[in-house]
Amino acid sequence: MAQVVSTHGHSHEGNGHSHSEILGGHQSYTTVTDTISDVVLKRPLGKAWLFGFAIAFALLMMFLFAITNLLVRGIGIWGVNIPVGWGFDIVNFVWWIGIGHAGTLISAILLLLKQDWRTSINRFAEAMTLFAVACAGLYPLMHMGRPWLFYWLAPMPNTMALWPQFRSPLVFDVFAVSTYATVSLLFWYVGLIPDLATLRDRATNPIVKKLYAIPALGWRGSAIHWHRYRTAYLLLAGIATPLVVSVHTIVALDFTTGIIPGWHTTVFPPYFVAGAIFSGFAMVATLAIPLRSYFGLKDYITDKHLDNMAKVMLVTGLIVTYGYMIEGFMAWYGANTYERYQMLVDRPFGAYKHDWWLLILCNCVMTQLLWFKSIRNNVILLWLISIVINVGMWLERYVIVVLSLHSDFLPSSWGMYHGTVWDYMTFYGSIGLFMTLMFLFVRVLPAISIAEMRELVHELHERDEAKTHATPPAARTV
Repeated sequence: MAQVVSTHGHSHEGNGHSHSEILGGHQSYTTVTDTISDVVLKRPLGKAWLFGFAIAFALLMMFLFAITNLLVRGIGIWGVNIPVGWGFDIVNFVWWIGIGHAGTLISAILLLLKQDWRTSINRFAEAMTLFAVACAGLYPLMHMGRPWLFYWLAPMPNTMALWPQFRSPLVFDVFAVSTYATVSLLFWYVGLIPDLATLRDRATNPIVKKLYAIPALGWRGSAIHWHRYRTAYLLLAGIATPLVVSVHTIVALDFTTGIIPGWHTTVFPPYFVAGAIFSGFAMVATLAIPLRSYFGLKDYITDKHLDNMAKVMLVTGLIVTYGYMIEGFMAWYGANTYERYQMLVDRPFGAYKHDWWLLILCNCVMTQLLWFKSIRNNVILLWLISIVINVGMWLERYVIVVLSLHSDFLPSSWGMYHGTVWDYMTFYGSIGLFMTLMFLFVRVLPAISIAEMRELVHELHERDEAKTHATPPAARTV
């Protein structure tokens, strides 16, 4: 069939689709299904995957060892003390919760806003959300001291007529995190159902076919199936959208309900939410760049996706920088002696000044590189910047938690905090748990939504056809 080239720069073929910024090459339903499903069903385990999985699994074993020692000996093995009763544990909790926000933002909010570029990255971003929330949920349980009594935080009828203290931020976290995890899991699973059916139909091993058939829930792709799927998916997106704002606002209230210098500020909720999206997108970029390279998915996770993620990181990074500036300004303008000392003296020039300045470098200075398109289009540089942002956001939580607690109102009670080897083992081990789950996920389930990519192929084809017919005949060449 003759090829038609329009003045818009798109090429159209009878059995293909035009090149798009969000979908590379001439993709069809068949190529999309084959490429994505073959990663799960046919691609052998490579040496690079096995090497990465081995490192992640080793870190996971270290995590289990650290937790076992914690349960045997108690939280005294950590560096927490008086006055720093919160240490790595709460720092890591807030960091992991923040990382989990990008998945819901990409899946729910961008779906409601009808942004096509979310299609290639929403599936593993949702999985990242679930795994990050799982890592985050472990930390408050471990910090309780008696984690086997965690159910006391739930408002369950009991013989002693005891109820949770609903004024406690810890109870806020229980409701917020459990709700967020439940809705995110349902949203992820509902989106997976058509793809599970595809893997069920394409699998040749009868055992594998059964394993995919059970969670596919008898999906046959009928009109009524698609209607119910769309309805449920949109309802869950609508429910999940306010959770992006509410969950990290609740985490921010953990701090703002206290009277510690550096905490009781009304700017915390909005800039905590922006910081969560900031670190979440940084983690998505950190994972997406190696994923698309190793599995040959550059036509699906294109440079346009990376450019858009970099722009989101730039915007949210600027909001976070503005939050830092407002913190400093209000400490000066409010004329509170303790607040002014904490924000303007102790943080930039005190005992932990290196952590604070490194935080400013990672979150404020390095982010400005994303103004330049040449930087955003350089995959290696963008990947390194995303890692730097993740480090910076962890330092932000460290500065907020530790620096405010180590020097509060009474100089005679000031003290220093440093994490012990068990703190670091637990933290790096939780990264091992997260990466182990991610490695298993990309081998067992499609990392990109097959059903949504097929729909995107159809939509782009329709748009290209409309552009072709809208072009005046004199502007076409055959």
